[in-house]
Amino acid sequence: MAKLYFHYSTMNAGKSTILLQASYNYRERGMRTYLITARLDNRAGQAKISSRIGIADLADTFEAGEDLFAKITKRLSEGPCDCIFIDEAQFLEKEQVWQLARAVDDLTVPIMCYGLRVDFQGELFPGSAALLALSDEMREARTICHCGKKASMVVRTDEDGKVLRDGDQVQIGGNETYVSLCRRHWRLAMGKT
Repeated sequence: MAKLYFHYSTMNAGKSTILLQASYNYRERGMRTYLITARLDNRAGQAKISSRIGIADLADTFEAGEDLFAKITKRLSEGPCDCIFIDEAQFLEKEQVWQLARAVDDLTVPIMCYGLRVDFQGELFPGSAALLALSDEMREARTICHCGKKASMVVRTDEDGKVLRDGDQVQIGGNETYVSLCRRHWRLAMGKT
């Protein structure tokens, strides 16, 4: 039975690694996968999903306003697909998550989404909020804070390592920009007592 999955976490928990490993497992068994990532995140190069540990694969891309049900329907018309994997799912729009749910329901293809749950200010991304509401199954990928507790939050830092408390919700970056923290240490870093 096809389902919509949401694998979420904070930065540096290995979401892309898990996605690439899962896709590899499908292909190793002779199955076909379709990988999609956000066009705006091109840190690894355009149309590529890459992990911090050095593994990568080519992917199609999505952007704001794009009809993902139509994109998936087109891909399925080109041949069978056993599973669809979407990286950087926090950048999906609410309507696009509904399109993914429709693809699962009407086209009976499983879709596994991987993304951040909250931004650096502790707010849900729109795509993540919709996935939390509509997913059939959710799984948390975990990483740890410097204190050893589970990290569930992230702070954004400037080039000098100073924590930023304001700014746009979306700013593409990795270890040079974001630090994963437990809620307590996030509160302290953000000045929220």
